[in-house]
Amino acid sequence: MHELNQIKPLPDFILECQFSNGVLKSVDLKPFLNKEAFLPLKDNSNFNKVVNKSYFVEWQGLDIDLSADTLWHLGV
Repeated sequence: MHELNQIKPLPDFILECQFSNGVLKSVDLKPFLNKEAFLPLKDNSNFNKVVNKSYFVEWQGLDIDLSADTLWHLGV
């Protein structure tokens, strides 16, 4: 199971993820934004409300989250 140290929203719907093992990955969330559950993240003000919860991230005030393992596998 992967754990996040830091999460940072970047322009163009990218999340910069630093994991507890020191690896830094970028995750492009644009492919998710047309899925119903992720539609609110199309608004940059919502996207930027991402919160690190160590084993997952969530978006403040929204019922949206992604696991650290998912971010690890999607990241480059």
